[in-house]
Formats: sequence, C-alpha cells, structure tokens
Amino acid sequence: MDESPSTNRTCGHATKSGKPCKQVLYGHDVACKLHATKHDHALAAARKEGWEDGFARGSELGAGAARIERQELERLREKVKDLERRLEDASRYYEIDGDQVVEVEGYGYRWSGADQLKVGDRVLLPENYVSVLKRGRGPIEGTVTKLGSTYRGGDLSRIIRRIHS
Repeated sequence: MDESPSTNRTCGHATKSGKPCKQVLYGHDVACKLHATKHDHALAAARKEGWEDGFARGSELGAGAARIERQELERLREKVKDLERRLEDASRYYEIDGDQVVEVEGYGYRWSGADQLKVGDRVLLPENYVSVLKRGRGPIEGTVTKLGSTYRGGDLSRIIRRIHS
C-alpha cells in the first residue's frame, strides 16, 4: 500500500546550506516533516486518497472479473459434462446377437434371459480374475446400474441368472 523507502524518494527541499534535503520519504508524503507546508500535507492527503480509491476500485474490478471467470469456468464444466453424456449416449449399445447388454456396477455384461433386465435388478455374475482376488472363488452378486454399455475392449461375460428378492 505505502511506497517503500527502497524507492529512494527523498525530500529534496533546500536546506539552510542550500543543498537538497536527504530525508527519506515514506508513504504518500511529498516532503519531510521539517520542510512540509500545508500545501504539501494537502497534496500527500490527496495522493493517499487517490491511491486508496484506485486500489479499492481495482480490487472491486478484480473481484468482479474473478467472479465472471468462475462463472465461465462453471459453464464450461457443465458443457463438458453435457458433451461427455452425449458422447456416451451416442456410443452406448444395448444388444449383441439378440442378448441384452447391461452394466453391473460399471462393467458390461450380456443377458440372454427371457425377460429384460432393468436398472436395480440383482444378478449373479460369473467369477473373474478380480473377484477371485477380492472375494475368493465362485459367482458374485451384483446390481444392474445402467442399460447398455460403452465397453469396446472385447467379449462381454454372460450374467448367470437374475436373483429374485
């Protein structure tokens, strides 16, 4: 806020010897206490007021710009989410060779049962490498979380059966 004495501002008014005063000035002063006139005090006060008003206005403008930037960032995040949803919807498939395709807790599976599965249905899944490591051998239970899948990495495992509650 205040100017630093490192700017080497000095009073500069003529001393009794005629040489410039070398008293270092701080803040908004334009002369040292010994040489300052009423006009110098008024000028220093005006400089201070102008600097503070400018600082406050700059802070307000900066805060407004930051608010606008945050709003723009949020708008762009929402746009990205919307585009990701559209891309997922466009690349989602629901059937393979007559089998229904669903996601169970994030992983794609095939269902060849007579009745279509719906989100929330409990199903019995075949063991896989990860399930053996986590839970041991044998089939595992899961819940259908989405209809269709976007998985493109290879063959989908088949759901063993629906679990009736």
